[in-house]
Amino acid sequence: MNFFKIFFFVLLNIFLNYVLTQELDDLKPPIAKKIPKKFEAHGVERIDNYYWMRDDSRSNKEVIKHLKQENKYLESWFRSGVDYRKEIFNEIVSRIPKKEDSVPVPMGSYEYYRRYKQDREYPIYIRRNKNTLKEQVILDVNGLAEGKNFYQLSNWSISPSENKLAFAEDLTGRREYIIRIKRISSDSFLDERLTGTSGDIAWSKDGKFIFYVKRDPETLLPYQVYRHRIGDKQSEDVLIYQEEDNTFHVSVGNTRSKKYVEIYISSTTSSETLLIDSSSPSDLPNTVLKREKNHIYSVEDDGDLMIIRTNWKAKNFRLMSVPKNQSTKKTNWQELLPHNEEILIQSFLSFPTHLVTLERSKGLSNFRLIDKNDNSHKFVNFQDQTYETYFAANPEYENTKFYIGYSSLRTPDTVYSISLKSSRKKLLKQVEVKGPFEPNRYKVERFFIKGRDNTSIPVSLIYRKDSFIRGSNPLFVYGYGSYGISMDTGFSYSRISLIDRGFVFAVAHIRGGQELGRKWYEDGKMMKKKNTFNDFIDVTESLLNKGYGHRERVYAGGGSAGGLLMGAVVNQKPELFKGVISNVPFVDIVTTMSDSSIPLTTGEYSEWGNPEDEREFKYILSYSPYDNIKAYHYPSILVTTGLWDSQVQYYEPAKYVAKIREFNKSNNPILMKANLTAGHSGISGRFASLKEVAMEYAFLLRIDKEKGKSH
Repeated sequence: MNFFKIFFFVLLNIFLNYVLTQELDDLKPPIAKKIPKKFEAHGVERIDNYYWMRDDSRSNKEVIKHLKQENKYLESWFRSGVDYRKEIFNEIVSRIPKKEDSVPVPMGSYEYYRRYKQDREYPIYIRRNKNTLKEQVILDVNGLAEGKNFYQLSNWSISPSENKLAFAEDLTGRREYIIRIKRISSDSFLDERLTGTSGDIAWSKDGKFIFYVKRDPETLLPYQVYRHRIGDKQSEDVLIYQEEDNTFHVSVGNTRSKKYVEIYISSTTSSETLLIDSSSPSDLPNTVLKREKNHIYSVEDDGDLMIIRTNWKAKNFRLMSVPKNQSTKKTNWQELLPHNEEILIQSFLSFPTHLVTLERSKGLSNFRLIDKNDNSHKFVNFQDQTYETYFAANPEYENTKFYIGYSSLRTPDTVYSISLKSSRKKLLKQVEVKGPFEPNRYKVERFFIKGRDNTSIPVSLIYRKDSFIRGSNPLFVYGYGSYGISMDTGFSYSRISLIDRGFVFAVAHIRGGQELGRKWYEDGKMMKKKNTFNDFIDVTESLLNKGYGHRERVYAGGGSAGGLLMGAVVNQKPELFKGVISNVPFVDIVTTMSDSSIPLTTGEYSEWGNPEDEREFKYILSYSPYDNIKAYHYPSILVTTGLWDSQVQYYEPAKYVAKIREFNKSNNPILMKANLTAGHSGISGRFASLKEVAMEYAFLLRIDKEKGKSH
């Protein structure tokens, strides 16, 4: 008996030692092998030891194994300490209504809306007859997504006869959409499966044809417009237009009047619009105005006229009108709303009696209503210091009101209708926040900070009043600053979990966006790109000087081009940050912009520069996050990526993490979550996608709780 006891304890000891050894091994980060790859350009030699991670087929077993090891290490790190992921996820989900209908949008004989049912991941799209109010399900996305690792509905469009629905779906996260068609009355799908598309859809007036855009199979650039006859094979489709310049993107849709199929061709600095009469779908497209260098314009069909938003002699855009048959010469255009150096015209809609512009002044958006009869102007009023507002769905030209979306850092998503005659708002719906949420508990502020070159940079922030102690709170600063995309301050269900735990959340409206107009964008791109990074650092340091955070509790976050921002500022000033979240980061900019086969590269030469130009190459190289990793004490960093990402290829974040670990002089964790079934937007599903958000917040809380400790 004693022998068996001794034997049992020996085995138990061996087993426990094995488990302990495995746990310790799991807490060791993956060490990627090095295979030097040499790049030479303009007399500069670069060595990339991790280029081997690039596998365009996404099937290389060694690469997949490495990504899985990264995921295993991340899981082990979370399990090795206090893991807040489940707690935060449950919190976030508990705030979201499980059953919810969106605001019905009138279109034709029906009103259309989206419904979420209890614990379902995907929406159900419904319409009801305006007269009978009888409901009809037009698309249940839950059924379409069933059994799939990834599913995203990109776009849907109702035929003019209202009996067919065309929709675009993505099954990989690669943003290569399949267009399908459903016969609504019989709840059946036609045989059509148009593959390799951008997801854009336009109908002919008789409903016999749809127009769509094909992507280049290698670069994924949308470049060809096809006409498809319902019932034909895709191989029989007719090529209507092909873009030969690979710095331009092509899109297609119907004008709001439904009179035209509109082909829009654009780069970051130039654009062109072609129109096809939707009642004559076999006609060749007519050009509104041929493209010109540095001229961006867009059009709205307005009866006998075209209304045009243009930056011709107007950096912040102006509105013009022209008879339809005279648009090809700018000298025929007549000014409706002049240029204003202080106001950016972001977009506009035309109605029979009014024009409505969405404008941005001093960083904030507003709506201007212009009466076509007397040219009088009215504005919509908002109360919050900082907020987000935008045109909601407005598919009908013939209307006496329009719909907008609105929210702020402490105001849940809200939909209003606005009377075109009086400009008065009517509340249609405000999203419910379940559980204990009281907006007055939170303080929202907006002010300007002076940067190092004396530029005034807008900042918006929110914190909970009863947990704010000047100079003591953890501070999280978020930024983007690229492509002229403005970072507006809308509401977030999930963000409450951070703020209620004492975090001050700030948005730095840095150069590279369009918060302060087109010049704000141009001062943060190309050869002025470093302004974006300097602004972010200056904002963060100024917030600390003003007491909005503790110097040892500073965190930062950004995604995609905002991930490039994170990589640049961490290289520039690693000691400023305690932790950084970098989502799908664009960090290997020199190599990517030097390879025209990579999706999006050629279309972004006017955003970042073309490395074939020596001056532009050396400027990009001077800030490229991957190329400027040095032997620094890096903060804790969490990076996310998607294997099927078509915007930022998965190997950029993977290489970045490997190289950071190689050079990092601190003991802080460098973690990566690789979604093996997702793309740029992460995993699909209403609630499933929130698990990644919970993971990011759990990372911040863990790092913050371990303040001052070595990892």
